[in-house]
Amino acid sequence: MLGAGAAATFGGLKPVAAQDARELVIVTYPGALSAPHRWLADRMEARHPGLSIRLVPSDSQDIVAQIKAAQGYSPFDAGPNDEPPHLIGIGEGYLSKRDDAAIPNLANAYPELVTKSGGVGVPATYSLVGIAYNTDLVKTPPASWADLWKPEYRGQVGIARTSSNLGLATLAIAARTFGGSEGDLETGWTKLKELEAKAARSPAALTQMLEREEIAIAPLWNNNTAAAAGKGLPVAFVKPAPGPVAIISYFSGFARSRHPDLVAEWMNGILSPEYQTRAAAAPFYFGPTVRGVEIPADAAPYTPSTPEEVTALQTVDWSKIVPVRGQLVERFDRTFAF
Repeated sequence: MLGAGAAATFGGLKPVAAQDARELVIVTYPGALSAPHRWLADRMEARHPGLSIRLVPSDSQDIVAQIKAAQGYSPFDAGPNDEPPHLIGIGEGYLSKRDDAAIPNLANAYPELVTKSGGVGVPATYSLVGIAYNTDLVKTPPASWADLWKPEYRGQVGIARTSSNLGLATLAIAARTFGGSEGDLETGWTKLKELEAKAARSPAALTQMLEREEIAIAPLWNNNTAAAAGKGLPVAFVKPAPGPVAIISYFSGFARSRHPDLVAEWMNGILSPEYQTRAAAAPFYFGPTVRGVEIPADAAPYTPSTPEEVTALQTVDWSKIVPVRGQLVERFDRTFAF
């Protein structure tokens, strides 16, 4: 065992004083999708001797409950949220306001995505809702959202339950395609029933139905479709006209973090070209939220790779949907016999 004097001089390294030892606790995605966060964490730790970044994989509301129940500092420092929980977090006060001066890379983010953040967190990535189809069952790929209602697809379309963002986005798409809106979803309900669709409890279950040929076609995440295609399954993805729907993920600091300076540095790293390029590549296929990021060729079928494709992206007015989300889930379950 090295003595104190040896520790001070071994290899010429300066010892880490106890007061320099810090832990940053970051909520991350479960499974392989956490890899870009680990890459970013390793680089931050290298810049800060004594810093340990612990990634906690979770997509559970248990995290929120722990933050709300905390006495004193939050047990978590920062984490990602899609737009609906992001809006809820702002409303309930457990997300902290952003310090723009501490995040210089914010200047490179798409301004419209920054505006949608509400002054909280940074637009980290986005995933797309497009149309996935089984190439063994569908010989002429759909070109538009309206094509889902072609007679040859009736009874072969899958849709996700509205407990998921995918299901909610599908309802909004159905409404908007036929003259409705997020504030007028009745058209969407009518059009979804016309599909004689098969409902799935989750996006993952919907992907499995597509793989098993229980359905031929479905609104689906680009990430899920890419993962299935990567396994060699006969699945392809379409970015339908007038545009696929982008669901933005914001990375935000939690209120009462003991390390707001490190949280700001983390969010600045999220907006770096290096991180954005890595997250856009296989097997993640996350859409970049900063300008000038080159999309890898193998990601182009699943992620917008040109300025024109980025311009064509649609979004959902979640401010209209979040307040009635519970009602929409109940109605879906009644309508589709869940």
